[in-house]
Amino acid sequence: MTPNLFSLKEASAKAIVQVSNPETISAVVENRVPKGNVFEMAKVAGLFAVKSTVQILPNSHPKPIEFTGIEYQIQDLEIHILVKVKSVCKSDLEMEALYGATIGALTIYDMLKPIDKGISILKIQSEERTQKISNVGNQKAITTALVVCSNAIYNGFKPDSAGQEILSILKA
Repeated sequence: MTPNLFSLKEASAKAIVQVSNPETISAVVENRVPKGNVFEMAKVAGLFAVKSTVQILPNSHPKPIEFTGIEYQIQDLEIHILVKVKSVCKSDLEMEALYGATIGALTIYDMLKPIDKGISILKIQSEERTQKISNVGNQKAITTALVVCSNAIYNGFKPDSAGQEILSILKA
């Protein structure tokens, strides 16, 4: 059986932002950063980045992003940004996840630089890519209905060729 070209793809990426003192981490956790809530702003920026990857990277292709998840973990003086992207598409999603993690890290950097001059972005890396291919022959049978909305066909002025073509494709 031929594999379905459109399969569920998942990719994740991580970025690490390092601050220079524990007070910066406290300000982030306690929501005392002058520019606002760091995690909320970085999440919005990361979501926008994932969706706009195709507009920024010349070799990227448009993809219908079905899910984007952005999480944070604090480890000592590091903020880990974890981005997971899912879609049913032909291409992989590695660049979307990496771009989301990158823009999330840059947003955190921008928001914290007024209170911490020793901030740095340590790492941006792809974490995982998966593809779940379903074979056409392994899919369960589904029940469908076809409704053709055409006055000309209803009144008998012309045959229903489009509806019959759709039915033959569905049966195949």
